[in-house]
Amino acid sequence: MNQPTQMPDPSPKPVPGSMPGPSGFWSRPLHDYQRLLLQALANQSAARLSILILTAVFGWWIYVPVHELLHAFGCLWTGGEVTRLEISPVYGAAVLKHWFDWIAVGSDYAGQLTGFDTHGNDGIYLVTVLLPYVLSVFPGMWLFRRAVAGDWSQWRNWALTGFSLAMVTAPFVSVFGDMYEAASIVISRAVNWLQPGLELERWRSDDFFLLVTQLSPDWRWSDIFGLLASLILSVTLCWSIYNIGCYLAKLSQTPDANTPSHRATD
Repeated sequence: MNQPTQMPDPSPKPVPGSMPGPSGFWSRPLHDYQRLLLQALANQSAARLSILILTAVFGWWIYVPVHELLHAFGCLWTGGEVTRLEISPVYGAAVLKHWFDWIAVGSDYAGQLTGFDTHGNDGIYLVTVLLPYVLSVFPGMWLFRRAVAGDWSQWRNWALTGFSLAMVTAPFVSVFGDMYEAASIVISRAVNWLQPGLELERWRSDDFFLLVTQLSPDWRWSDIFGLLASLILSVTLCWSIYNIGCYLAKLSQTPDANTPSHRATD
């Protein structure tokens, strides 16, 4: 007798090596992004990949103005003053200007806080620079890790992964920007304590490459130390934000009835 033909199961399945596994401080981001890439390659559905891309674009469009506003609010909430926040028209600057008169429509970047005063207080300065990255810790990492480790047959996991990408990748995108600026505040202040004659603003910038260009005509050996030390701390800070987000996401993880019975072990 003829055996019945077994139809293939079209639902997406986890691919070998794509599930959560042991990873360390430095390897964890690469491990997670590799997991996402493997899942996307293993489940090549035009509809699902479209959802991933569209929600990633939408998430970025929402995240950018919120990110820039949090820079401004961080300064205001800690006692500083804000006079100018530039945001590209693409991200709704004209609409936001109706609520905040210090918003300027147009920027050389997606957005940039160009007019603010911390009154010389580095605590205010650090909060101003770093407050937006609270979103990377939560809800960014919580959404990302829950979605990527979940059941890929569910469309919501593709959507949540895409939407959270902007928040999750923000520290890495800013390693030569905000992350460097925060690190340079710490390094310049530490060196200033040891060498009071150091100009605090000399190594501080939200654009590392522009700063190098500006310093090059009057280069000093101390600048090499300051820039490299700040850059190393910038990278460490970036990875620290990601790992803190991972840790909190793991603490808040709850079993999902619609998810296969596996657990992250990192």
